[in-house]
Amino acid sequence: MTVLMHPVATEKAVSLVERHNTITYVVDYRAGKKEIADEFEKTFGVKVVRVNSHNTPTNTKIALIKLAKEYKASDVAEKLKLVSYG
Repeated sequence: MTVLMHPVATEKAVSLVERHNTITYVVDYRAGKKEIADEFEKTFGVKVVRVNSHNTPTNTKIALIKLAKEYKASDVAEKLKLVSYG
């Protein structure tokens, strides 16, 4: 099962990258927080501190993935082409 579907690229999601070192992702609705954290760490080579998730009325699940201080969410966001610095 692929847990991570695609990143969320709204203005609020980009704001979370800059302010709270957090990436917002649409994930499989059956995935648990531990599965989301494990796959994100494996895919991007970063350390996840916390995962908050919620289900939307359209039957999708949104995960807010907070990274450890030694990693920058802006670097991951650049890899995903959510933002462009420079």
